Amino acid sequence: MLKAFALAAAQLADPRVLRLLAKSAALVLALLLAIGALAAWAVAALLPPDLIPREAGAAIGLLLGLIGGWLLWRILALAVLQFYADEVVLAVESRHYPAAAARARQLGWREELGNGAKGAGRALLVNLLALPVALVLLVTGIGAPLVFLLVNAVLIGAELQDMVWLRHRHSPGQRPPLGAFERLALGGVVTALLTIPVANLLAPFLGAAAATHLIHRKDPALDAA
Repeated sequence: MLKAFALAAAQLADPRVLRLLAKSAALVLALLLAIGALAAWAVAALLPPDLIPREAGAAIGLLLGLIGGWLLWRILALAVLQFYADEVVLAVESRHYPAAAARARQLGWREELGNGAKGAGRALLVNLLALPVALVLLVTGIGAPLVFLLVNAVLIGAELQDMVWLRHRHSPGQRPPLGAFERLALGGVVTALLTIPVANLLAPFLGAAAATHLIHRKDPALDAA
């Protein structure tokens, strides 16, 4: 696991990777601004003008939207990464596993968009289902964060694995090489990075790159000529 993340971090200076990071970060920020603008419009439209000035309502809505968008950063960032997953994995495989890269199945933009939408929807639904449990454990001080850390570690580990595995599996029933503990560890590291300012901008790529290394090193047959 440490070796996989070290190799992923070493490729951050690759110009191809920097372009991917810039594109994905710009798209996530655009989505956050769109959420903020929508919230500002909604609050300004719903609040009675005689209760609070429309400009103040719009400012409150914008602030709430940006806070909500920041909390949804994990879902948005991974959804966007799913859309660029093929490029991210290909950048890593071209450098480290060229034989496997040449044989990989290319995902169309519709499939990538569908995978991103399904991943975001699944993450939102599971986090909403975990919310009541977290509220019950809120009095413990640490229980609620641990619930969300565990839930998102499981989700992210599975999503990152699929980003790589979907390019190489030969049939829908073929099982991926990573075990449950490896997926949990992978997702846990990325989930923790997503909570750290600045690092959360790099976390999705580092996770996808690390997943690529883990899968290829776990299943050498993928790189066999």
